[in-house]
Amino acid sequence: MPLPTSFLDSLTKVVRPKAVLTSPEDVIPYGFDGTAALRESPGAVVFPNNTEEVAACVRLASAHQIPVVTRGSGTGLSGGSVPTAGSLVLCLVELNSILNIDPRNLTLRAQSGVITQRIDEAAAPYGLFYPPDPGSLKISTIGGNVAENSGGLRGLKYGVTRDYVMGMEAVLPDGTIVRLGNACVKDVAGYSMKDLFIGSEGTLGIITEVLLKLLPRPAARKTLLAVFDRMEDAAETVSAIIAARIIPCTLEFLDRMTVNCVESYAKIGLPTDCDAVLLMETDGHPAAVAEEAEIMRELALKHHARSVRAANDEAEALSLAAARRNAFSALARIKPTTILEDITVPRSELAKMVAYIAQTAAAYKLQVGTFGHMGDGNLHPTFLTNERDQDEMKRVHEALEAIVEKALELGGTITGEHGVGIAKKPWLKKQLGDASYDLMRKIKAALDPQSLLNPGKIFN
Repeated sequence: MPLPTSFLDSLTKVVRPKAVLTSPEDVIPYGFDGTAALRESPGAVVFPNNTEEVAACVRLASAHQIPVVTRGSGTGLSGGSVPTAGSLVLCLVELNSILNIDPRNLTLRAQSGVITQRIDEAAAPYGLFYPPDPGSLKISTIGGNVAENSGGLRGLKYGVTRDYVMGMEAVLPDGTIVRLGNACVKDVAGYSMKDLFIGSEGTLGIITEVLLKLLPRPAARKTLLAVFDRMEDAAETVSAIIAARIIPCTLEFLDRMTVNCVESYAKIGLPTDCDAVLLMETDGHPAAVAEEAEIMRELALKHHARSVRAANDEAEALSLAAARRNAFSALARIKPTTILEDITVPRSELAKMVAYIAQTAAAYKLQVGTFGHMGDGNLHPTFLTNERDQDEMKRVHEALEAIVEKALELGGTITGEHGVGIAKKPWLKKQLGDASYDLMRKIKAALDPQSLLNPGKIFN
């Protein structure tokens, strides 16, 4: 749907003319994100390069009643940055500067278009690090991470993005620029407004700058890979590690299908006849790391691990970790369409949930590989399918419905880190209940009465 010429002419006066894309061919790459089978062409795409230009674009869109969809690298997995027809996509990749690193206060200030991995790389020379590490960290932007409240492999010990956002700059739906939070470790003055915007998926405001907390870089790290003949034994090992008062920085698993795909793809040396592998990583003081690694090794063997392999150096540790980080890429080679899903259940229900996913895949005659963050109960059942096969896609949706319903039945959540977006909104009210769901709607209406920011996301 083309946008009004008057609007586009005004848009080229607030940003560089070449920063506005309008032709159907040029806007195609901005009509989808990392979510399978969701796409829609926007009316135009604009690339502002500072907060003032973002605000000017939003004010202009508001005056013309044109929906605005914010986008970074487009790696989202719930359809959060998929545009609506006739919308303006505000792509923030040119807001890509790290503005300040303050080692005295352990903070870093960055524009929202900075690639996530660059945050940690910039902190490293100061002996600091940024813990959140989503699977897309090499390409996703920090603004997108904040908008989605992204997790990652280190979430068990270090938490998710929300735990590291101290402040932000944001543009409201009317174009007002606000600064929320600050560099103070303690601040309880008024509502914690920054937390309202974290995980809001671009529906309440547009995040243009973030102030992040950094941590001292761990002095040592130890990585182990345990191989199991039964998934239940891997799950019991996780429970035993947590019960032993050990909180690893990484506690990840891959099921049989995923292991086979990863080995075929990366040639890491994984046994392809096992039921599961468990990636265990501890970091901190060298003495504590050595002790915790040994306890985890003993617990894995006690719970019937076939073998436990420890990395001897950083290179080997990276090789072992690649078994998990390559999971999605490896599975994506099998069929034309890969649907990476995201549910979380209490850790005590992990074995039951993993078994149910396998049973559901068999019942619906589907290929599903499951991997994820076993330490925090976050699972990624990954459907290998072909979106052109309508019958198979129908079975995929029915199987996913059953899996999400089971997760809720077990006291879980419909998403642990990917967000609601378009893909998960049919189940949000069931998880939250009517009153909580309506409260969220009221917040949206209060801040965005015209519903111009990322319409059609989160809510039915």
